[in-house]
Amino acid sequence: MGSWVAALLVESGEKIRCLRRKESSTANLPPESPMVQWVEGDLLDRASLDRAMEGVDTLYHVAADYRLWSPKRGEILFSNVSGTRNILEAALEAGVSRVVYCSSVAALGARTDGIPIDESMAVDRQSLVGEYKISKYEAEQVALSFADRLSLVVVNPSAPIGARDIKPTPTGRIVLDYLKGRMKASIHTGLNVIHVMDVARGHLLAARHGKPGEKYILAGRNMTLFEVFRSLEAVTGIPAPTVTVPRGVVLPLAFLSEGFSRLTGREPMIPLEGVRMAKKLMYYDGSRAVRELGLAVTPVEEAFRDAVRYFASSGYLDSSLSERLLGRIA
Repeated sequence: MGSWVAALLVESGEKIRCLRRKESSTANLPPESPMVQWVEGDLLDRASLDRAMEGVDTLYHVAADYRLWSPKRGEILFSNVSGTRNILEAALEAGVSRVVYCSSVAALGARTDGIPIDESMAVDRQSLVGEYKISKYEAEQVALSFADRLSLVVVNPSAPIGARDIKPTPTGRIVLDYLKGRMKASIHTGLNVIHVMDVARGHLLAARHGKPGEKYILAGRNMTLFEVFRSLEAVTGIPAPTVTVPRGVVLPLAFLSEGFSRLTGREPMIPLEGVRMAKKLMYYDGSRAVRELGLAVTPVEEAFRDAVRYFASSGYLDSSLSERLLGRIA
């Protein structure tokens, strides 16, 4: 997401300074140029943030630890909450005039009745399942606490899909696992999908038109997991699973997967937090961003097509499957 925001800013004629950790991959990032300056730092290193913030007019805080599992308990919570506080304190001291803070719909909770959540609804704290969701909620509260001292706007993206998902993220993992034939069945859950480019555009629109202290949900289409699979089937020709299994069947497998990961330090094949999240429908209403910011929402079919093209052309799949997929979506 950050790479898309950076690219759009350069495209719009802005001179930008980008913060990255020393060990971060730069494969997605624009090269240093008269328009782009790269500086090394870390959200947990306040001194590096103070140096990076010198002379900055607008801050886009897009960095986050977006994982559903970590070998170290508390790591995701600490990184997201402390990192947000550190960079906003640095922005305040540097006299930054505008801040766009990238939160997440994860911070807004979820419902069981399928009613899409909007910005006016109170957050059901009990629905904040897992360390990632809790971290995004707590970090958002930290960000909003600066709204009386900074001209700060919050954006809450839903599940971004598209190119450059280098890690990949948990949402990109759904697409990649589908392409690799690992999705043998569906479970009854729902999520909101949005093209990652729309999320990046939403950041720039929030900087121009957003009201300080307000939140804007950046959301596309609400879909069941089965509908996601059917969309991927239409793009790829790979048959969607026809079996839906009860969440109670998957839960014990997730516990086993998580236990194995605690022993090996490797990411679980079935994240326990992901299965717990699936208990509620993660549906959201992004109409405010469309209405007040002027965000145009791309059809999700294009998001899936761009994600498939990226994974097929970037070495994530075997060559024969990649060739077949690229030939189909050319």
